[in-house]
Amino acid sequence: MTAQRPPTYAPPQAPGLSAVLERNIQALQARRKRQEVEATLQDRIADAITRFTGSMRFVYLHLVLFGGWILINLGWIPMVKPWDPSFVVLAMIASVEAIFLSTFVLISQNRMAAVSDKRADLDLQISLLAEHEVTKLVTLVSSIADHLGVKTEIDAELDVIRQDVAPDAVLDKIEASQVQKGTE
Repeated sequence: MTAQRPPTYAPPQAPGLSAVLERNIQALQARRKRQEVEATLQDRIADAITRFTGSMRFVYLHLVLFGGWILINLGWIPMVKPWDPSFVVLAMIASVEAIFLSTFVLISQNRMAAVSDKRADLDLQISLLAEHEVTKLVTLVSSIADHLGVKTEIDAELDVIRQDVAPDAVLDKIEASQVQKGTE
């Protein structure tokens, strides 16, 4: 006699994952998939090579190849005649490989940096929008408090809080302070 299994239920929605958050996650995943599809053949090749060369399989492959090369050319394997006893050819191969691998890594890093820059721009835009909305909410709540005659300890700070942030002015101040630190 087989035991009956209980019916399968969908897992409960994780606490804190609102519909908006779910929508945002799906939008980001769709964006990443689209970027992968839109990547050029050269970018995909460079990414694949970079992924492989950053793996332990690549390390093991080199241990076997270079280790075997060294053992053979040191004359430690009597069945095989050394062909590169000075290791000049091995050094040349390793140098050429290093040139190409560093180029592939730079190509992948440039592409990742471009994606990172886009995300940073998005973060900045969202932060500026949130700051603007909070400023408007502070103004609204302050007006309501004034209308109701409510006084608080932070009334003196409200004039500063009500002002929208000017991103250019903030960036100018940051750059000026960096220049000043550089001249000290």
